[in-house]
Amino acid sequence: MKNATFRQLRVFTEVAKHLSFSRAAQALHLTPPAVTMQVKQLEADVGLPLFERRGRQVALTTVGEYMLVYARKILSVQKDAEDAAARFKRVEVGTLNIGMVSTAKYFLPRLLAEFRQEHPGVEVKLAVGNREGLIRMLHGNEVDIAIMGRPPRELATRAEPLAAHPHVFVAPVDHPLLRAGRIGVSSLQPYGFILREPGSGTRAAMEKFFAAAHFTPQVAMEMASNETIKQAVMAGMGLSFLSLHTLGQELDNRLIALLDVEGAPVVRAWNVVHTLSKLLSPAAEAFRYFVLERGESFLAEHYGRHVQL
Repeated sequence: MKNATFRQLRVFTEVAKHLSFSRAAQALHLTPPAVTMQVKQLEADVGLPLFERRGRQVALTTVGEYMLVYARKILSVQKDAEDAAARFKRVEVGTLNIGMVSTAKYFLPRLLAEFRQEHPGVEVKLAVGNREGLIRMLHGNEVDIAIMGRPPRELATRAEPLAAHPHVFVAPVDHPLLRAGRIGVSSLQPYGFILREPGSGTRAAMEKFFAAAHFTPQVAMEMASNETIKQAVMAGMGLSFLSLHTLGQELDNRLIALLDVEGAPVVRAWNVVHTLSKLLSPAAEAFRYFVLERGESFLAEHYGRHVQL
C-alpha cells in the first residue's frame, strides 16, 4: 500500500462504513463515480479486491476486512498528528468528531449551535448510536468526545458529568393510573411496557430500577427509536420508561403524561467521555469545557419545570 493516499483510505473506510458507494459519496460530498475511482485505485495498489459487488449490494472481502483495520489506524494517527500541531499553534480550527447516544439528539444540537457561534472555525461532525455503538466508536477512535450516560468499563476513559439526566415513566394522557396520584411499582403490573432495545442506556436504567424493586414488567414490544415509542404510548399501546430530555414538546403540548411512580424519576448523569489515550485538540478541549460549563443550566432551563429532582 506504499502508493495509497489518505484520500483513498478515507473513501475506502466510508464505503466500508455504509456498505454503499452512493451513501459514501453523499457523506463525503463526492460523486459516486469519484468514490468508485478512488476505491479502484486503492484496490489496484493492494493488488486484491477490497469489496464484493453483487448488483447494488456491497460487502467487504476478507482482504478488505483486514485492510479496514489498518486504514482506520492510519487515519487515526493522521488526525492525532493534526490535533497535536493545532495544540502547538493554539488554534481552534479543524474538525471535531462528536459521538452521542440517540437520546442526546434532543438537546445537543442546540448546544452545538451555541458552541459554533463562539468557535466559528471549528467544523463539527456528529455520529449517533446507542450505548454499545458509541463504545465501538470510542474504541475505534472514530470520535474525539462522546456524550453518553454510563461511561464504558471496557475502555480506559475520562468521564466527567455535565448534567443530571432524569428518566421517567410515561403514559397516554387518559390513562387510569393518572387518577391514582402517587403509585407503587406494583401498580404497573397489569399494563404492558414498550421498551428501548437491549444495549441502550435507557433500557439499562429501567432494568436496574425494576430489579431493585423486585418487579418484572409485562413487555408489550421493543423499539430502537424514542420517537416511535412516544407515538406508541400516545396511541395507547402501552406505558414506557424514557429520558425526560426526549419529552419536551410532548409534555409542553400535553400529548403525553408523566406517571408519579415511587422512586422516580430515576436520575442518572450525562457524561462527557474521551479515551485516556486520546490527545484532545484545542477544538475538542474547547467543546469539553463549553458543555461542562453550560450543560447543566441549559437542561435545567428547558426541562426542569417538568420534574422535581
